[in-house]
Amino acid sequence: MHTDINALFAALWQDYIQMTPSAAKVHELLGHGKPIINDHIALRTFNIAKVNLAVLAEHFTSLGYVACGDYKFEQKKLVAKHFEHPDATQPKVFISELLVEEFSPSLQSTIQGLIAQVDEEATKADNFIYSGRHWTLDAKTYETLLEESEYAAWVAAFGYRANHFTVSINHLEGFETLESVNNALKQAGFVLNSSGGEIKGSPEVLLEQSSTMADKIAVAFSDATVEIPSCFYEFALRYPKANGELYTGFVAASADKIFESTNAKKA
Repeated sequence: MHTDINALFAALWQDYIQMTPSAAKVHELLGHGKPIINDHIALRTFNIAKVNLAVLAEHFTSLGYVACGDYKFEQKKLVAKHFEHPDATQPKVFISELLVEEFSPSLQSTIQGLIAQVDEEATKADNFIYSGRHWTLDAKTYETLLEESEYAAWVAAFGYRANHFTVSINHLEGFETLESVNNALKQAGFVLNSSGGEIKGSPEVLLEQSSTMADKIAVAFSDATVEIPSCFYEFALRYPKANGELYTGFVAASADKIFESTNAKKA
């Protein structure tokens, strides 16, 4: 386990920009060379004991993170938790897990087969949450998983790494609204996730979010190399609660649509 939060996030970021070449360009466009505050990262996994949400969370709770909210996504058959650090300048962490038993027997056996290849010790290693895939996977199996669950296919293809980083618009100089950020991105040629509208959420629910659609990168499967959607960049604007403090939670209805930023199948 890492003992330094900053080192952990730096390693996650390095892995993430290799998966998401456009993120570095977005960073340049919005940050003008200044540091960008990261609102949160998101991680994905399966609810199988060896690699479940709790196993991933341990890498953060060991650094002082605390579980703060629980979320359920009925349609996608997922549950999630978010974690916060006592130092509010540290990014929040959103971890979701797929409820594998709610899928077909064939998806269940495929996922069980992948996770069986993971060395238990590897899940405790410093680098586990940015270590990628721990199993062999062929392109046909990826396609089969994709038919049933975009999420399952993504985790099978990419393994353990940040699914997205998130620009905190509250801390971004030169932009007051999420709309102005979206416009700057679109003018620069980025494609935004328009599922449920480009801006998910509202001031009423104290959180507005938008995101790019995931980059497509070449992924080497055991039988072929295929271009598939990798990771994306998210943007979040938080509003103050009645007590004046910024809302730090997540809105399930909005997160549900944000998940679709990695969709490979066109709706």
